[in-house]
Amino acid sequence: MTKAEIRGIWITTTDSRVLHSKYFIGEAITFLADVGFDAIFPVVWNKAATLYPSQVMLQTFGVQIDPQYVGRDPLAEVIVEARRAGLKIIPWFEYGFASSYNLNGGRLLAHKPQWAARDYQGNLLKKNGFEWLNALDPEVQEFMINLILEVVQNYDIDGIQGDDRLPALPSEGGYDSKTVERYRQQFGKNPPKNPKDRQWLHWRADILTDFLARLYQEVKAVNSNLLVSMAPNIYDWALQEYLQDSKAWLERGLVDIIHPLIYRRDFKSYKAVVDRLVNEQFTKETLSKLAPGILIKSGSYQISPDHLMQAIEYNRTCGILGEVFFFYEGLRENNNALAQVLHNGPYG
Repeated sequence: MTKAEIRGIWITTTDSRVLHSKYFIGEAITFLADVGFDAIFPVVWNKAATLYPSQVMLQTFGVQIDPQYVGRDPLAEVIVEARRAGLKIIPWFEYGFASSYNLNGGRLLAHKPQWAARDYQGNLLKKNGFEWLNALDPEVQEFMINLILEVVQNYDIDGIQGDDRLPALPSEGGYDSKTVERYRQQFGKNPPKNPKDRQWLHWRADILTDFLARLYQEVKAVNSNLLVSMAPNIYDWALQEYLQDSKAWLERGLVDIIHPLIYRRDFKSYKAVVDRLVNEQFTKETLSKLAPGILIKSGSYQISPDHLMQAIEYNRTCGILGEVFFFYEGLRENNNALAQVLHNGPYG
């Protein structure tokens, strides 16, 4: 199996009960294996807590695990079932550098106010409801690397995954005193007021790319076979809005497999994004790393079986050998309709 010949699914805590018990985990993984999936991406970091007992979190924030899982280790339970079914397991650090969602920074920034990201006005950085840690701060980066390495060192996994929040920072950020001082040392002036100023944008994006380079190196030092998987937003929108320079990540060889979130709700729009990425971002050498993220369910939205089949067929036409779906519960709607289509077609 090449790296991107992957039939993957995200397992969430939102709108899903899979991780609520060992029984549900076993049932879900048996179901996925039967349909023909070969990789799962279970969330292990969101809402300022882990889904495994974390010494890093305990020492830094006094919270060992998400309170609803006290007494359990959902990650360990998922691994047991995934191994039994022969599925790859790649833990997903969903919240990345986000501190909270509509909680004014929540637990993390209550403990570490100096870790807050700031906009030009000096306010706590907030975008689309999420408040942010300062991803450009070496201390915050160190915390994130330690959190990820803890999983890499202690669990039998096949890789780790960042997403549209890891590594990322809304481009309105970077105006905290530490980052401003760093910029001033280098250029002898304050950062531009315009957060989209090209040089300032790239300077901050490069700091995040360097963070990813370090993360990649540290993960591989533990086990060179582990996959470093990233699911960023779409280039180059993601660079302009979240400082995610996934083109540079590919050029520098900092990802083994990449899942741009092509969350389009009709096939024509999906195809247009795939065409652009294949022509503008990927080369013959890097195309083998591409397995797009496809939205199959969100709130009341449910992808149609026809749209799903068209997307997968188009991927193969373009030489794209796999995809990852958001998210598990979408397979179970309408008496497992999408799962049936996949099992009777490309995944069977």
